[in-house]
Amino acid sequence: MANRLASATSPYLLQHADNPVDWREWGDDAFAEARRRDVPVLLSVGYAACHWCHVMAHESFEDAGVAAAVNARFVAVKVDREERPDVDAVYMAATTALTGQGGWPMTCFLTPDGEPFYCGTYYPREHFLALLDGVTEAWTERRDAVEQQGAAITSAVARTSARLTPEALDDAALDRAVRLVARDADPARGGFGGAPKFPPSMTLEHLLRHHARTADPDALRIVERTCAAMARGGIYDQLAGGFARYAVDDAWVVPHFEKMLYDNAQLLRVYLHLYRATGSPLAERVARESAEFLRRDLGTPEGGFASALDADTDGVEGLTYVWTPAQLTAVLGPDDGARAAAVLSVTAQGTFEQGASTLQRHEDPDPDWWAGARARLADARAARPQPARDDKVVTAWNGLAIAALAEAGILLGVPDHVEAARACADLVLSRHLVDGRLRRASRGGVVGSAPGVAADHGDLAEGLLALHQATGEVRWLRAAGDLLDTALARFGDDAGGFFDVADDAERLVSRPKDPSDGPEPSGQSALAGALGTYAALTGSPRHRRAAEAAVAAAGALARQAPRFAGWTLATAEALAAGPLQVAVVGHDDEARAALEHVARRAVSPGLVVAVGVPDAPDVPLLAERPLVDGRAAAYACRGFVCDRPVTTPEDLRQALRG
Repeated sequence: MANRLASATSPYLLQHADNPVDWREWGDDAFAEARRRDVPVLLSVGYAACHWCHVMAHESFEDAGVAAAVNARFVAVKVDREERPDVDAVYMAATTALTGQGGWPMTCFLTPDGEPFYCGTYYPREHFLALLDGVTEAWTERRDAVEQQGAAITSAVARTSARLTPEALDDAALDRAVRLVARDADPARGGFGGAPKFPPSMTLEHLLRHHARTADPDALRIVERTCAAMARGGIYDQLAGGFARYAVDDAWVVPHFEKMLYDNAQLLRVYLHLYRATGSPLAERVARESAEFLRRDLGTPEGGFASALDADTDGVEGLTYVWTPAQLTAVLGPDDGARAAAVLSVTAQGTFEQGASTLQRHEDPDPDWWAGARARLADARAARPQPARDDKVVTAWNGLAIAALAEAGILLGVPDHVEAARACADLVLSRHLVDGRLRRASRGGVVGSAPGVAADHGDLAEGLLALHQATGEVRWLRAAGDLLDTALARFGDDAGGFFDVADDAERLVSRPKDPSDGPEPSGQSALAGALGTYAALTGSPRHRRAAEAAVAAAGALARQAPRFAGWTLATAEALAAGPLQVAVVGHDDEARAALEHVARRAVSPGLVVAVGVPDAPDVPLLAERPLVDGRAAAYACRGFVCDRPVTTPEDLRQALRG
């Protein structure tokens, strides 16, 4: 049997390369083989850090009996949802339509034309074998009914991509969205709703921007409560930084241990912006630790950032991370071990499984003692077996990381973070742009064949625009403009919204288009945000109009379900505030640095900043901005209508309050 996954760039596919199931990658060849054999396609979709994907693999796909049944009656296709989000989106919509819920692993049965007729998620081995029998019987005995079911489901999926009527988001709609979000907030434990609880990064950013624009105290309180609860809970790695994917309980105690790049990049920005707005020492600490986590644990040798750390270690969830009181004592000794147990909520009964505890930190111990204890515990934990790492470099998520690290370098005063963002941008632009078109992912510097989706264009542009503001280098601004122009030409619909895939992408049974923000920004909202920032930096009315249209295209969703439109609403807040453009000119001296410090700490959601030499012709905000009496100067502009230039930090603070 050919090992067709052996040359895949996806770590998830490589995990299945040696299965006895005769897996194929997604493509025309697989469906041609299904037509030749007149059998259905078994589509299995997952990702490398997925716990239940591993479980189903061990129970079923590594089992010779299951493999024999699959190979005899189906063409088996494996898809990494992170490498092919378009395929995942289409069949997840079908799974949700059929079952009322989704998740991974996703298990779908398709006709040889790709139409789904039966879908589900995880199946234990015996249930899966029975399902294979049932699908085979239906395919051979009731083909007409199966094909009618597939056509009906495909039509239902297509309807989910139908465009909504555009609705602009005025001030009243933005106020109401915050009230709806606040109604779902947990006043005791932070976050929203009950278990499981996911880090609501985009909603927190939306609330921070709303507070900055309106001074609404309730919006800020929700952010402060949620950020504190997450940072002190078990969902946050108290020894090494970084957040897990979600908490299985409603108090953030027990995480699902996988750590995703997209979560941590977005949360780094949230804590940075909370620190900027309030000066919170907790927010500053978490931002510093999270930036270090990104670079240390997710950085790749080529300069990019890996997708995830696995939930499991040696097949056991949480093995690396949990502790007992005895283990703390073994590392720190009896006195410090008992002290650490009290600080980290490690009890004899345990908060996890088999008497072990996740680490929480509900109090701030003596910093000198804690620094030493934390370092010793981290060293001891590093000697344990470690979770596997999904080291593919996904364009969209690296764009989020570029934005977060560029801002972290500036706001925390760590130039190395900016350098890491620059190295990542260099890698993605040099490897992922092929013949002028963006690809989705690479691994080990080798780019995959999957084309970039809308989110890749929007999130990468967002990162490049943040890097331009951090460095003053015009090449990042130009590259972002090129990406946005490609998106406008290839992904747009006729009503201001965006499809998830380009007009010349592979034709699936439906062209996916989902405006909702999930764990990461939708392609549409990512593009809306980047278009708005680009317009503010360049003064382009065309890009401003495109940003407003993209927000309006998701306006109905934002009005009805604001927690599923966090980045759309964050972008709407920036557009409502209007662009606040600050140009700081001078030579690289103390006077320019003092003005820059004030400019970077403004909290307006429409803020963009350019810093550089006077009269820089290639940077729109710096062009025709001279020194004032030979001194460094700052120009505060709203919509390119500028106040008189100022030369002192205090005068700039006053100008930014206007």
